[in-house]
Amino acid sequence: MQFVKRLFGFKNKDASFTTKVKNIVGFTPKNIALFHVALNHRSMSDKLEYNNERLEFLGDAILGSIVADYLYKKYPYKGEGFLTEMRSKMVNRQRLNEIGTKIGLKHIISYNKFDAGLRTSQIFGNALEALVGAVYLEKGYNDCCKWIYKHIITPHFVLDELELVDMNIKNKLYGWASKNNKSINFEITNENKVSGRRLFTVAAIIDGEVVAEAKAYTKKDASQLASKIALEKLGVIAEDIE
Repeated sequence: MQFVKRLFGFKNKDASFTTKVKNIVGFTPKNIALFHVALNHRSMSDKLEYNNERLEFLGDAILGSIVADYLYKKYPYKGEGFLTEMRSKMVNRQRLNEIGTKIGLKHIISYNKFDAGLRTSQIFGNALEALVGAVYLEKGYNDCCKWIYKHIITPHFVLDELELVDMNIKNKLYGWASKNNKSINFEITNENKVSGRRLFTVAAIIDGEVVAEAKAYTKKDASQLASKIALEKLGVIAEDIE
């Protein structure tokens, strides 16, 4: 990570940023420059060495493997399908985005705040993954594992409740439509590029009427979000539609 030190060496004396990172991760990083990269969104720079996309890739893999190990030991008698679904419930984009927001990444990440699409995207969950990547490089696998248990798994997941969560909100909406003899379909109403990425707007349409719209960087995420909004507007009670 020598290039990181060269690139952000002038920021290593930024006491305010260091304090903010410490308040979030629970320790004072030795290589604060690494965390500058982890919390620098692509909208601030397309150059790989300046933004957090590589650390996001790394953190995604590390977080996924540690959660998989946790679930494997937590549920010794459950099959692959159950474990896979539980992992998806824990590390899906929307949930990670919520955790990233709760721990304060919204107030420390650098991104283009004039880009309205970014404010409703999943950048805080992506930044959380990049943060995991930075913690891994800073502390090593074993200490990173302990950090994830302490700062992500334990405070943010109640597994007994999570088991009851219906992952596919879209299917829940289809179920409601079938029960009430309603026709439902999803349409892409807009597609444009934001900071080099395609942003989709998807509408949930019931009996020819647009009930809800949502934006996301994948069609699947946009349709899930639109389904969630539609269910809330319809007053459909669910165990958990977060």
